[in-house]
Amino acid sequence: MKLKNSLDFARNLDREDPLRRYREKFHIPTDNNDMPWLYFCGNSLGLQPKSTAENIQQELKDWANLGVEGHFEAKNPWMPYHEFLSDAMAKIVGAKPTEVVVMNTLTTNLHLAMVSFFETNENRTKIIIESDAFPSDRYAVESQLKFHNLNPDDHLLEWKPREGEELLNYEDLESLLDDHKDEVSLLLIGGVNYYTGQFFDLKRITELGHKHGAKVGIDLAHGVGNIQPELHASNVDFAVWCTYKYLNSGPGSLGGLFVHEKYAKNKELKRLTGWWGHNKDTRFNMRQPFDPIEGAEGWQLSNPPILSMAAIKASLAIFNEVGMVAIRKKSKDLTGYLEELVLELGENVIRIISPKNAEERGCQLSIQVKNANKELHKKLSNRNVITDWREPDVIRVAPVPLYNSFEDVFRFVQILKEEMNGY
Repeated sequence: MKLKNSLDFARNLDREDPLRRYREKFHIPTDNNDMPWLYFCGNSLGLQPKSTAENIQQELKDWANLGVEGHFEAKNPWMPYHEFLSDAMAKIVGAKPTEVVVMNTLTTNLHLAMVSFFETNENRTKIIIESDAFPSDRYAVESQLKFHNLNPDDHLLEWKPREGEELLNYEDLESLLDDHKDEVSLLLIGGVNYYTGQFFDLKRITELGHKHGAKVGIDLAHGVGNIQPELHASNVDFAVWCTYKYLNSGPGSLGGLFVHEKYAKNKELKRLTGWWGHNKDTRFNMRQPFDPIEGAEGWQLSNPPILSMAAIKASLAIFNEVGMVAIRKKSKDLTGYLEELVLELGENVIRIISPKNAEERGCQLSIQVKNANKELHKKLSNRNVITDWREPDVIRVAPVPLYNSFEDVFRFVQILKEEMNGY
């Protein structure tokens, strides 16, 4: 179907959208005239589900009325609360429930995973990351290398795009591995690159890493909740993610950890430990040696923050109802419509650096406007168009399937066109 650049056409797409009713399940910020913002920043912070407050209030009520007994007597008992999230989260990332756990924050989980999966010996001392990896990943990797008395200048390898290009090529990753035979211990790759929006073939990357004797870890911060990573089938060793972006759990909320089931029973695997990862049957017998729970739960450290988990539970209920197949389909439809309208503005003045193939990108399009600077982004913000600026010259636009509409996309491009006048 030929997409049309008209408000009527966009509204017709919305009428035919099977997910249109889910927009009403979210709080969408409004201006002083109660007009909804055009919010395309779910790649930084997702909007709040309307059910979040009720979920948190339930836990506050049980805390007020039950005190410590809420661990067992609350409507949603706190002792096993993290287990209430496992099934829905596993469906989102394509895992078995025992392979995932919600805990800590993303970078904390990344450090914990690298303790287990960055194994150094006389030869294997190097880590490969994307050259433009998210800064927190780079900092974490550099600090892990230093912790092992390894100089990042010598032991941190970068998978780089070719000169004049932004996107990464798998052939270059294989060449990098070939050039450092038997030296690479870990590949740590963002499942969706934060800057370009490129969605990587996780199975292909994992096969390359394992072929060369390296472990493979994935940072899904910019992918979880908008792509289907199929972590179990991809055979990655571990993955980490946050929940406050596309999973709409609130600012600074908890992260997630995936550990492939092939490690579930390996009690000898090195790890940093805490009592919540200990065998549930003997956890409260305080004088027992550490006995890790099988699966990802064995990497837990402390009892979880229930109020944060209550917010996650509210959002996951929506995901569980909709399903990732439908979410992914609408995501590709939204970015396809956005792409076509943006390119109509003139490829001589505007450029999309995200992959053209919708299968190879998440729900973010990264846009460059010729001769523009951050002033353009500020002009959009002043008109309540909420996008995201990344240096040196990219506006990240992320239409989220659960709460963005095709009309949102149409109106965004109209405003962008007006504000681009003069560039």
